[in-house]
Amino acid sequence: MPRSQNKVASRARRKKVLDMAKGSFGARKNVFTVAKNSVEKGLTHAYKGRKLKKRDFRALWIQRINAAARTNGISYSVLMDRLKKANIDLDRKALAEIAYNDAAAFTAIVNKVK
Repeated sequence: MPRSQNKVASRARRKKVLDMAKGSFGARKNVFTVAKNSVEKGLTHAYKGRKLKKRDFRALWIQRINAAARTNGISYSVLMDRLKKANIDLDRKALAEIAYNDAAAFTAIVNKVK
């Protein structure tokens, strides 16, 4: 008795990989074995990128807070220490948003902790 092959599932599996490789250059978009490697590497980078994005945004928030704090005559580390001691629970994302969009409100926060 010949071996049973599930051609429908095999085709669907290959099609899924080739669909994910759309837009790639050369054989990466239409040769399954090449596309498979390309897609796998791309998914790895996408996973890493989701982790790096969090790191990059935190660094951006810190830079914005530091720049705004220094215009008000205080350093970032001192500001964060005094905020913590004054029990002002604003995270870096919110502080950066205030510093970026509303300088007067940020100055009020800095004056409160000085």
